[in-house]
Amino acid sequence: MPTKVYKLKIAGQAGQGIKSSGLTFARFATRSGFNIYNYFEYPSLIRGGHNVMQINISDGEVSGPSKLTDFLVALNQESIHKHKNSLSEGAFVLYDGASKIKVESLPNSVKLLSVPLSKMAHEIGGQDILINMVALGVVAGMMQGDMTVLQTLVEEEYHDKPEILKADILAIEHGYKYAQENFKDLIESCFKLQNHKKESRMILNGSDSVSLAAVASGLQFSAIYPMSPITGVLSNLAKLQTEFKFIFKQPEDEISAIVMAIGASFAGARSMTATSGGGFCLMTEGYGLAGITETPLVIIEGMRPGPATGLPTWNSQGDLLFVLNAHQDEFPRLVLAAGDLTEAFYMTMEAFYLADKYQTPVVVLLDKNILEHEQSVPKFDISDYRIDRGKMTTEFSPEFKRFLITEDGISPRTIPGVGNFFIANSDEHDEKGFSNEEIENRNNQMNKRMRKLQTFIKNDLPKPTIYGNENADLTIVSWGSNKGSIIQALEEYTNVNYLHLTWMNPFPVDEIINILKNAKKLVILECNYSGQLAILIRQHTGIDITDKILKFDGRPFFVEDIKDIINERLKK
Repeated sequence: MPTKVYKLKIAGQAGQGIKSSGLTFARFATRSGFNIYNYFEYPSLIRGGHNVMQINISDGEVSGPSKLTDFLVALNQESIHKHKNSLSEGAFVLYDGASKIKVESLPNSVKLLSVPLSKMAHEIGGQDILINMVALGVVAGMMQGDMTVLQTLVEEEYHDKPEILKADILAIEHGYKYAQENFKDLIESCFKLQNHKKESRMILNGSDSVSLAAVASGLQFSAIYPMSPITGVLSNLAKLQTEFKFIFKQPEDEISAIVMAIGASFAGARSMTATSGGGFCLMTEGYGLAGITETPLVIIEGMRPGPATGLPTWNSQGDLLFVLNAHQDEFPRLVLAAGDLTEAFYMTMEAFYLADKYQTPVVVLLDKNILEHEQSVPKFDISDYRIDRGKMTTEFSPEFKRFLITEDGISPRTIPGVGNFFIANSDEHDEKGFSNEEIENRNNQMNKRMRKLQTFIKNDLPKPTIYGNENADLTIVSWGSNKGSIIQALEEYTNVNYLHLTWMNPFPVDEIINILKNAKKLVILECNYSGQLAILIRQHTGIDITDKILKFDGRPFFVEDIKDIINERLKK
């Protein structure tokens, strides 16, 4: 049976507490035993603009955003205009009936909930700033949620701000009571947010996942310059550094960030940086420096639409080929692409391990939808993770050769102060690190570095994941956060499967060829203009996936989009 999902949307002007009230409701649903997926839209403005947060709620797994809305909380007129065409059959619309908001041209099946939100907020004494909390109380009342659970959440949030806490509690109580007293005939037809199970789950976004994974991996140094959508990683690590005894540095720009991280890694620290595509442009010289000096480094690259500033608060998957080809010439780079926040967590931990083992930069590609949107997930299991620094030695050897030619391409590594002499040189160099431009030395060092990829393919390259029936009539190929919508849509189809790709370099060529050659019909989905994954597949396998669905408007593939794509192709 497909998972039933109830969709609540809160919309209004920036500053009306859209995200704070939406996240509180998401936690309320999770504490009540449900799973959630949050989708948040906001414009690229310093202040103002229309904000919207949709919380998808289900007692089953919910992993992607939806177009349709079952319950719209419209905090201003614009919210009615923008979202009236996305209301499902029989949807509820909550609005301030005592204000100038007009609810014209809505579908006939819509159930209107007129509540004097502003008046109630003023009666409590909080002016309009409490409108969102009154509305939250109304929603909780309509869904017959446990008020003590909601009160506890508010108390946890504002325990150190007694005046705000008192006002918020009054606001949700007034809203809850108003719904119970005025909408008795409609409550029974509304979704019930009542406790039905007590599975322990966390609500995180991808920025939280990356930050927690870095700490769990033994992070010792991070340098990050703020840039959406990775600013959440920066904020988290800045708060965690004292408790977990690592150094966080916010430098003056992205060039400084990557060079600081390389310097810390050279000194022996597990090190990382994070940026978006625009910041990575500035990091490319440092990217190559880490490659030729064979310095371990983890880079989190959060994609957003470009070029230039582009759409800084929206979603994209346009940096794949850029990251795979950044910097002049060639060096062994490991590039992973997570499909959800759980993959983001485990891939970040894996990135630290692989950076140390192969002494090379490792990039984890994430898109904005993963980094900024919350989801309820089980607690992460790190019991099997062991911090392994690879071929690191702190023993003195008079014959130490930092760039020793080895069969696996990985040389011994040391840290300053041990006494092992070598030079970390950005020029081509010999085994001791001295500049050397001779033909034989260049060939030996280049071959040695690039052999790391063959060692990786032999020992560590995982097979790609395929979801669904192996003998399906239709195979969807995709990557990144498209995964969540595809997986959720596939619940309704037994004759469709999904090839989810996470390793972009090295590329799992043989496995991909076997899967694609046996597929009856192929379609590829990407959030970029040129079909960058399709280009990569054709480059490595010779297989040209001609049926491409490409989306580059900054919005994700919604679950309904995936169903429409599947239905159209199955009809053909």
